[in-house]
Amino acid sequence: MRKAGKVVAEMHDATRAAVHPGVTTAELDRVAREVLERRGAKSNFLNYHGFPAVICASPNNMIVHGIPGRRRLEEGDIISIDCGAIVEGYHGDAAFTMGVGRISPLAEKLIRVTEESLWAGIAVMKEGNRLHEVGRAVQEVVENTGFSVVREYVGHAIGTAMHEDPQVPNYWPGRPGPVMKSGMVFAVEPMVNTGGPATRLLEDGWSVVTADGGLSAHFEHTIAVTEGGPEVLTLPD
Repeated sequence: MRKAGKVVAEMHDATRAAVHPGVTTAELDRVAREVLERRGAKSNFLNYHGFPAVICASPNNMIVHGIPGRRRLEEGDIISIDCGAIVEGYHGDAAFTMGVGRISPLAEKLIRVTEESLWAGIAVMKEGNRLHEVGRAVQEVVENTGFSVVREYVGHAIGTAMHEDPQVPNYWPGRPGPVMKSGMVFAVEPMVNTGGPATRLLEDGWSVVTADGGLSAHFEHTIAVTEGGPEVLTLPD
């Protein structure tokens, strides 16, 4: 899983570097494909329930699962990139959101708060803690700023499959969840909206947008619970 995580981190670095006004989301997908090919890894997104690409590219009010295509990014947009890799049968999965050129103060705040909420959740991923404390920590950071946490889409355990049980809510669901133990691995992925938490699925059957048209950001890492604390597997070092 460490190997898969390093490939995902490289995919992130490569797509970040390729984001600029005028680039298409399909071109970003090609950049990510080149990393997979270079590293001899497989995509866990491509053909997953029919998904046609190796990244999800979700701009502005799109929360998750955007299909790469002809859409050209423009100055002031924000774009969320979600991608994964399989190495020797084990999965990595991670996402980030960034601005395209100069972005609004609201968009900057949204990106910062969403990433901070992810790290707040990671900080409680220690042996003996209960899993849903992760969501409580995420929710506290987000709602203290007046933003909202998406409820319909959540994180998950991950290993020899991309999506394994149990799920990892990004909010406190009213019960503590299972005890975290060394060796467990989870993908934690807060999705945060500037407006309300409600979502809407587009006609393509994949793309999920905010119901009220507000901006949305998405950050994710794959994290192992270890005796020494949380180990983030999808960082470059």
